[in-house]
Parts: sequence; structure tokens; C-alpha cells
Amino acid sequence: MLRSLKEFIRVIRKPSVHYSLGTLAFGGFIAGIIFWGGFNTALEVTNTEKFCIGCHEMEDNVYQELQSTVHWKNHAGVRATCPDCHVPHNWTDKIARKMQASKEVWGKVFGTINTREKFLSKRLELATHEWDRFTANNSLECKNCHDYNSMDFDDMSERAKVQMKMAAERDQSCIDCHKGIAHELPEDMHSGDGMLAELEAMAASSFEEGSSYYSVRQLALFEDSELKTHAGELNAATKVTVLESNAEAIKVELHVWRKNKGYGRVMYEDFSLNINDGFLTPEVAQNEQFVVATGEEVEDELTGLPWQEIKVTVWMRSESLADSTDDLWVYAKSTYDKSCSVCHSQPAVNHFDANTWPGMFNGMLSFVNLDGDTQALVLKYLQKHSSTFDKDH
Repeated sequence: MLRSLKEFIRVIRKPSVHYSLGTLAFGGFIAGIIFWGGFNTALEVTNTEKFCIGCHEMEDNVYQELQSTVHWKNHAGVRATCPDCHVPHNWTDKIARKMQASKEVWGKVFGTINTREKFLSKRLELATHEWDRFTANNSLECKNCHDYNSMDFDDMSERAKVQMKMAAERDQSCIDCHKGIAHELPEDMHSGDGMLAELEAMAASSFEEGSSYYSVRQLALFEDSELKTHAGELNAATKVTVLESNAEAIKVELHVWRKNKGYGRVMYEDFSLNINDGFLTPEVAQNEQFVVATGEEVEDELTGLPWQEIKVTVWMRSESLADSTDDLWVYAKSTYDKSCSVCHSQPAVNHFDANTWPGMFNGMLSFVNLDGDTQALVLKYLQKHSSTFDKDH
């Protein structure tokens, strides 16, 4: 061992033409440090907001739009800069993103978006590239700051709580619902939230016991009349029958189906149809105080899964329920016609059956900007007017 060590020392001390191998190795080490330091310094310089807005294409367009959003100025004084959202934080992905962004140099040289008109004409294409990237990495840049596990759902509004809890359960990508949160949307893309608020304003204000109503949007369900213990979520356009009511809450009954697999939490409108009526917490789904089987198990021949009809009795807030689905379907149809024709002619509603529409619709969501409530309502409309229910198709 000692002999081998001496041989190694002798070799590295052996001179080359002018310098020893040891000197060359030490010099290479120092040169590597200088190169690495210089490389990372240059990398960080290109990873600043000042660098990003160094060209007027960015400074005069998206940078101006950012300044009117909550990501620029808010009560906490925390501001997201361009690299925070558009450059991955881990080193390997950051390098890959920088290499990808080198194409922007080509665009700068040839003036691809050097005027406002050119920028607007390519806005959908540019936005789609970013949305696809966020979809592929599950909105990683967003989640560097916004962590589902750190969210205080009790501090949210009732509506936000419903949306975010469902998103957290699926670890949903933020971009699914939050396109246009930092920059303006491309022309002809609609959020649809305004008309949904109008539908809520026109919803029933009083409820008769024994009568049926339909949810305008996704709504929270509770175990008790004080609305303290969460029981699950009601999907949009779901039928409920009022059993009793007080000043703020109503006790409702749902006749739905579920797959007898696991906790059986998800409620479906009918046997073998994946028309989602909402979901229950595991505790409520397995509690006969709230869920009672009203029929025998039936096996779905296509999937081999056992289904069972059940009756669910829970409480909810006395709001956001309509007397019928007529106005809901008018709104959903209008939203589908406007939003889903941005890229191509949308398929006829009765072109697919009820179980095919969810997959088709989810594929469209990357190209539109619909909040969670509107997504749920439009999908329910598509399923309820699909070839499954269209007798003339």
C-alpha cells in the first residue's frame, strides 16, 4: 500500500515538458472553480427580473399586466418575480429551461413579437406553451410557494374551501383553474365566473320540505345542523330533496349510487354512469346514520365492479340551490359553445356517451380558463345531454 502511494506521488511530481503533473492538476482545479463560479454567476444574472424585462417585448406587455395582480402587491408584501414562476428552482431543470429559452434569442433577433399587435396575435400560442409546461410538472413553480399541506382551509371563504379541498385531495395542478392569474388571458378565453354568480343570485331563497332542488355550484355538506363537522361535497347540478330547514341550514336527502369498493365515498347519479354527484368523507360514507343502502349490489358487466343504490342524509347551507336545471343548462351550453371553440369546432354534445365525456372534457381544459364550479357544471351538462340520454341520436 505504501509502495503504491509513493509511486503515485512520484508520478504526479514527474515533470511534463515544462510543469509537473501536480501543478497541472492544481491549476486545473483552480480553473474549474473560476469557471464554475463564473458560470453560476452568469446563470443567476439571467435569472433576475431585471434581466427578464431587459427587452421591451416583456417589459411593455406581460410585465405591465403583472403589476395589477396580487402577485405584485399584497397585504403580506411577498412579490413573485418572473423567474419565480417561469424558471424551475432545482438546478438540473433550471438548466434545461435555460436551454429551451435560448429560442427566445432567435425571436428577439427576427422580431417575432416586437410590436403589440404581433404579441397579441401569438399570445395564445405563447400561453399554451407555458400552460403545457405547468401541466407537465404539476405546477411545480406554483407549489414552491403554495403548498396544499400548509393551507388553512378554515380561513378561506366557503366557496374557496370547497374548491381547494377537492384540489388538494387530487394534488391538482394549479394551472387547471388559475390561468390568467398573473397575466391577461388570450382573446376569446372566458372565465365564466360572472354569469355563475348571477345564477346564484337568482337561486331559491326559501325551501319547502319535500321539494327537490338542484345545486348551482359545488357546495359543502355537513353532518350537523350547526354546520360544524364536514361531511363531504355536493357537485354542481345535483338533485337534493329538502327534509327540514332552519334559519341557516337545510337537511337534505340524496338518492344516488356508489361503487362498493374501498370507502365508497363518491356518489354517482345512476348505475354504471360516471356522472359525479359529489363525495363523502370516509367517516360519513361508512356511517349508517348518514348512508343507508336501498338496494342490493349490482355488478357492472363492463367493469366487473359492484354498485349499490344508497340514500344519503346530510345538512348543507340554505343557499345556491335552483328550482330546476333549466337556467343551469342554458349557462353551461353558452359556456361550452364560447370557451370550447377557441381552438377548433367543438364536438356535438350527443357525439359521446356519458362515460366518455369526462376524458374528452379534461383534454379541453388545458386550452380554456374555467373555474372549478364552471368546469363541474359544464361537464354535468355534457353528460346529461350525451348520447346516453339523447333518444334520437
